[in-house]
Amino acid sequence: MLRNPFSRSIVIVGLALILLVSCSGLPQTRDISELSASLPVISQADTILSENPVAQAAVSGTLEEIYTRVSPSVVHVQVVQPVDGNNASTQTAPRFPGLPDIPPSNAPLRGEGSGFVWDKDGHIVTNNHVIEGADKITVIFNDGRMADASVIGADPDSDLAVLGIDVPAEYLQPVTLADSMQLKVGDLAIAIGNPFGQEGTMTTGIVSALGRLLPVESNTLGASQYNIPDVIQTDAAINPGNSGGVLLNEQGDVVGVTSAIISAVRSSSGVGFAIPSSIVQEVVPALITDGHFDHPYIGISGTSLTPDLAEAMNLPSDQRGALVILVMPDSPAAQAGLLGSDQQAEIDGEQVQVGGDVITAVNEQPVQRIDDLIAYLYRNGQVGNDLSIKILRDGSEQTLTVTLQARPQAESQPTSQSTANDSNESRAYMGITGIDVTSDLAVLMGLRPDQDGVMVQQVQSGSPADLAGLQGSTRPATINGEQALIGGDLIIAANGEAIHNFDDLRSFVDQGAPGDQVHLTILRDGSEQEILLTLGELSN
Repeated sequence: MLRNPFSRSIVIVGLALILLVSCSGLPQTRDISELSASLPVISQADTILSENPVAQAAVSGTLEEIYTRVSPSVVHVQVVQPVDGNNASTQTAPRFPGLPDIPPSNAPLRGEGSGFVWDKDGHIVTNNHVIEGADKITVIFNDGRMADASVIGADPDSDLAVLGIDVPAEYLQPVTLADSMQLKVGDLAIAIGNPFGQEGTMTTGIVSALGRLLPVESNTLGASQYNIPDVIQTDAAINPGNSGGVLLNEQGDVVGVTSAIISAVRSSSGVGFAIPSSIVQEVVPALITDGHFDHPYIGISGTSLTPDLAEAMNLPSDQRGALVILVMPDSPAAQAGLLGSDQQAEIDGEQVQVGGDVITAVNEQPVQRIDDLIAYLYRNGQVGNDLSIKILRDGSEQTLTVTLQARPQAESQPTSQSTANDSNESRAYMGITGIDVTSDLAVLMGLRPDQDGVMVQQVQSGSPADLAGLQGSTRPATINGEQALIGGDLIIAANGEAIHNFDDLRSFVDQGAPGDQVHLTILRDGSEQEILLTLGELSN
């Protein structure tokens, strides 16, 4: 039975962490699938058409007309991303769990994706993950014309970006947007993009599902991550390179921006996702005029209330809502008096946080799951507006007023770090990324609030840390508004010397030499253990 990767996840309002396969050609492709194999997929639309020659001929003519009309609006986006000491951690950290790692390298990262013409002023829309961190961006039209592009605005939280190019207006054919909220499951879905660099590729299928949540992952380790709601799922073939391309309806109008897939092999398995046009038409104009988009923000992390959680809180097992786990300091939720979880309970052998407020409605709209709250904010929330939040606190119903603020920018959040130093000489390394243990993080892991150290987030395959048996993090959580994986080993000492934070660990490794043996003291599942690790050698 396939495990549900969304089960018992802790999310910030608009946030849950799972790894994605993005559809750009950059090495940061992400995978959220636990599928054991990739099977050929034949869409329902293809099956129906194969059994009805008349319908097939009619649709074929329609598709030809749509392709002729829309393909000049779809562009190929090529990017070059530099690699230097400042982003070395993105090269040394494994990015594809269970798949071969990216070897350390100083060679520039080259990638590609798709985009489309927004207007006659030279604005091109694509995915943020296609161009994030790029040093050079080139836009290529379907007739071979090329233009250098600059970033006008980007919004990691909706995974959208706007590029600017300087070409004559007569060369630009803007797309037409349709209302994605009018889509129905079973509607024809048409994707045009540049999978694997194959420019101007059209694929067809149907709308497989609506209202999905799509976790957004920044290329920068440690950046905040949020969910995009109302995402369209389709079985039209979407592959790496399709990111930023168009998903069209049967009229050839844009209903979504192709963004991600679920796949065990980084290619189409018939489960693709597109950011809905309802979000695109809100975000893109703001990016053009202001360079950024202000998302409404409450400032909590939470999870959906399940029967097990409800019973642990002495609530009826059929009680539903969004359980507040953490309330961010100075956030709208904190100012309104929302309370996070302050107790722990064991469910299926796992310690979980309970006891916080349970949100049951927002502006009289029922909240059955955390997803409902996220979707409501995206559809109806505006910075500065008041929300009436109905909660259960200790079994009693209350109503609070929350005034929405702009979501904090990712740049203000701390980042995870790598144990490799930035010198150009051979040096010792462990092969991990990790973050400092804060009181919030310690509480989430069932430890004393004053516990410090370094929590291992990722372990590079084949590295000294991997060979020594260090374990990385697997559970998603939000700490001070930042999404992170938790539950990994906690490094608290090295050769008997206390490790209070990552700077201590980095300093210790920098003073060592390749081949040195290190006795690490760690906390694993709350128990102290000793691990012997031999430092490796990493050369630029």
